Amino acid sequence: MKRNNLSSFYVSLWLLFTATMLQESAKGKYAQMLFNELFEDYSNALRPVEDTDKVLNVTLQITLSQIKDMDERNQILTAYLWIRQSWYDAYLKWDKDKYDGLDSIRIPSNLVWRPDIVLYNKADDDFSEPVNTNVVLRYDGKITWDAPAITKSSCVVDVSYFPFDSQQCNLTFGSWTYNGNQVDIINSLDSGDLSDFVEDVEWEIHGMPAVKNVITYGCCSEPYPDVTFTLILKRKSSFYIFNLLLPCILISFLAPLGFYLPADSGEKVSLGVTVLLALTVFQLMVAEIMPPSENVPLIGKYYIATMTMITASTALTIIIMNVHHCGSEAKPVPQWARVVILDYMSKIFFVYDVGENCTSPRREKEQEHRLEGGDMCRGGDGKSHLSSRNDDSDLKENLNGNWNKSFGVHGENVRENVNCCSCYKMLIKNIEYIANCVRDHKANRAKGIEWKKVAKVMDRFFMWIFFIMVFFMSVLIIGKAA
Repeated sequence: MKRNNLSSFYVSLWLLFTATMLQESAKGKYAQMLFNELFEDYSNALRPVEDTDKVLNVTLQITLSQIKDMDERNQILTAYLWIRQSWYDAYLKWDKDKYDGLDSIRIPSNLVWRPDIVLYNKADDDFSEPVNTNVVLRYDGKITWDAPAITKSSCVVDVSYFPFDSQQCNLTFGSWTYNGNQVDIINSLDSGDLSDFVEDVEWEIHGMPAVKNVITYGCCSEPYPDVTFTLILKRKSSFYIFNLLLPCILISFLAPLGFYLPADSGEKVSLGVTVLLALTVFQLMVAEIMPPSENVPLIGKYYIATMTMITASTALTIIIMNVHHCGSEAKPVPQWARVVILDYMSKIFFVYDVGENCTSPRREKEQEHRLEGGDMCRGGDGKSHLSSRNDDSDLKENLNGNWNKSFGVHGENVRENVNCCSCYKMLIKNIEYIANCVRDHKANRAKGIEWKKVAKVMDRFFMWIFFIMVFFMSVLIIGKAA
């Protein structure tokens, strides 16, 4: 029983397979017959319309598959498209009942008439013919032609906000020889088809609206319709932020630190020049990928502003170093500089002499002057001279008293006392000379210390100024990305 059932199953399967093959064979036979009859007297050179005054409508649909390249420097967009065109051929119709219900056939596209729709803003040197893919021919005369194409179109690139820019690239399709009275183009959809788009690593697609235009050119009086697809692109800026912008921000924060370096280190100017050279390298990298346009990109403006700031900081560093190395030949610090810089700004920027602190700098300075001699080192030249003169007069009175006493008691030792007095006078002159030299040396040293403190205060002042400038510039450039 089971064997009989299994045998009947195999027989039924074989009969089904045989019927299917016979049906396909019959369809192939009818398709060959249909093809011979349709193209016996057919010509693909003329528009397939029964009335030459009638307009042939061509429906156009564009599917964007991939963006292969966006060349900003040469302003060329390379895209992979699927182009679908459909129209009705008045001479390629048949009754499907006569051909065993055959409603469509697929034939090479070069056998039928095709509209000469091309990309107007093509930027490719290759003017080859369209790909000869098959077309689908239906019994009512409708022809559908799907052809892939890699197009290179011109695109006006605006890099003003690079790398946070958006671009709009147009793809304009139209007939090259037929005017609007002969071939009319109709949009299949209100926009390009993005359902099969392969996501790009650099660009985001925000839409592809389609607009039909009818233009009358100066050469001809007839209207020429076209369909323009506008590809709206938004650049993904993460790559440029981490490779161009962030290193520049970090390098620019090194420039103000040049003011914090000690003047005697000898590396203040070298740091500024090194940072300037690093930014120049980044500027050249941006210039290589940008088109030669009057519009300077946003990141280029940031580089130029940062380079200008670093140049100014290097120049100020050189000036401050000259102030730092003012020696005994320099003039004293002006009074206004003492009040503004040494008194007020030094406290604001926490700049103190060695041994001072933010709580009691004046008290420790008085103790230091007291240890060094007090009044003599604080610039009181009149007092020091007066005290030295009093000491000299006291010494002379003592010497005269001793001389008179010696003359009265020991008259015979007058010459010895006179010689001793002259030795004392010579000793006093030598002591005065040494004291004056020490006093002048301390005064010159104090003058140099004051100029060094002025330079240090100016270093701190410009360091914070440039830190604030770099911070606000970085906030502005990052704010454009938000």
